[in-house]
Amino acid sequence: QVHLVASGGGHVQSGSSLTLSCTSDSSANFATGWFRQAPGKDREFLAAIRWSGANKYYGRSVKGRFTISKDHARNTVYLKMNDLKPEDTAVYSCAADESGRGSGPWNHWGQGTQVTVSS
Repeated sequence: QVHLVASGGGHVQSGSSLTLSCTSDSSANFATGWFRQAPGKDREFLAAIRWSGANKYYGRSVKGRFTISKDHARNTVYLKMNDLKPEDTAVYSCAADESGRGSGPWNHWGQGTQVTVSS
């Protein structure tokens, strides 16, 4: 069982940057993904990274603004978000893909962290 803890959310102004962290208690070989869900909307895929860190994937709406990275020593995956907009306001969650592909299925989920962007 993989346990994930997401952190780093907050309330920021439009145009700001924020970095989210997803820390695991396991160093097992799995891919990690970031997702978000705004009120009344479906969950949206943002980014994923394979265990090695060599392969990264991005959702269309955030490509170029968000960057996913991994610190193996800390078992932590980061999501650096730049030029935040009010429409980025959502609950952000991370998840583990035990297949390692980074495309799901997403077997384990961490709790969400709220990101609120004010104009």
